Amino acid sequence: MAVVMSSTCPGLYCGKTLINGSFESECGVCPRGERTNLQKICEKCTESPELYDWLYLGFMAMLPLVLHWFFIEWYSGKKSSSALFQHVTALLECGVAAVVTLLVNDPVGQLSIRSCRVQMLSDWYTMLYNPSPDYVTTLHCTQEAVFPLYTIVLIYYAFCLVLMMLLRPLLVKKIACGLGKSDRFKSIYAALYFFPILTVLQAVGGGLLYYAFPYIILVLSLVTLAVYMSASEIQSFKNLVAKKKRLVVLFSHWLLHAYGIISISRLDKLEQDLPLLALVPGPALFYLLTSKFTEPNRILSEGGSGH
Repeated sequence: MAVVMSSTCPGLYCGKTLINGSFESECGVCPRGERTNLQKICEKCTESPELYDWLYLGFMAMLPLVLHWFFIEWYSGKKSSSALFQHVTALLECGVAAVVTLLVNDPVGQLSIRSCRVQMLSDWYTMLYNPSPDYVTTLHCTQEAVFPLYTIVLIYYAFCLVLMMLLRPLLVKKIACGLGKSDRFKSIYAALYFFPILTVLQAVGGGLLYYAFPYIILVLSLVTLAVYMSASEIQSFKNLVAKKKRLVVLFSHWLLHAYGIISISRLDKLEQDLPLLALVPGPALFYLLTSKFTEPNRILSEGGSGH
């Protein structure tokens, strides 16, 4: 017979077990996929992730894809016909990696996962909450209390890296004829740098990103859209629709705006949250309507003329 009580660590149980007529102290970490419930007993997590959890996983899954696309575009050059194929290949790599990651996670073989609900920031950093009941012995309670939100991202990055190394070099060697030999594989080399960075980011700052990612999406999408429109000298609707690529970039940023708004609102109240999506085109419209008033050449000419 066991009487189990939990410490402040969400993955650690401590209590006394009746053995041979006497109680002996027993402490340990809940197995992976379990955490202590309200009754302070280790319990298997059987719930499905909430919408916000899926949005977080979607954000972490988008990071390598966006970085792939950025470096492919950066190194492919304007005249290269291989960029489109590399973009599609990167999308395929990340898509297959996401499906495989879901299939290998519990429940194995299904495109679904079971989850332990995140209750507070400390759930992500159980290694920082190792208790010392007798002020002498430290009980180590490092455990994935947010199962599987912590490890599933790392597994996904590993599959992305493996698939990239299997597919991309062959593709680039076959179709990247417009690039020099030294430039063909630069987007792959870039991935070999940013994947370790993303891994460390998830390992160290996963909990912070979980709570901050909606605001990160909104801020970065607004800044990058403004920088792109400024660098492309887009100052009117005519300039905007002059090239299909500009419309693709605009709609991509609108999707990110909508993603950030949905993540912040969590769509708890549809009748109140859905109208917020009408704000998605706002930043682009504001830029187009006000860009003529902030044109540097106009400001300098007016300053030189004494106005």
